[in-house]
Amino acid sequence: MAKLQSLDPRTPMFAQFKEKTGPIVLANTFVVPEGKTEEFLATFKKQAEYMKAQPGFVSLRMHRGTAGSQLLMNVAVWESTGALAAAFGNPEFQRLAAETSDDIESYPHIFEQIDV
Repeated sequence: MAKLQSLDPRTPMFAQFKEKTGPIVLANTFVVPEGKTEEFLATFKKQAEYMKAQPGFVSLRMHRGTAGSQLLMNVAVWESTGALAAAFGNPEFQRLAAETSDDIESYPHIFEQIDV
């Protein structure tokens, strides 16, 4: 399973699950060792297919860092933190997540849109 890290240590993702808000964006940055990108993406695709079928899922996009970066970033939109938390906590998703190589680092964080 990927090593879950906190982008903001004061508000880890599991603490963010307690905030009842929506719609939300999950931005998850992955540090993928050189030569492991295709393996990671094959595993991630199975996880994404599961998530796409869950209640409250809206969309997702995977992005790759440029200039030889080892970073990938998933940006997923959900109707609410509750919907994301339910999907993430489901034993089937946890089984799929366990397939991710343990040399992957994951930095998930939940955001809500603000007007500027």
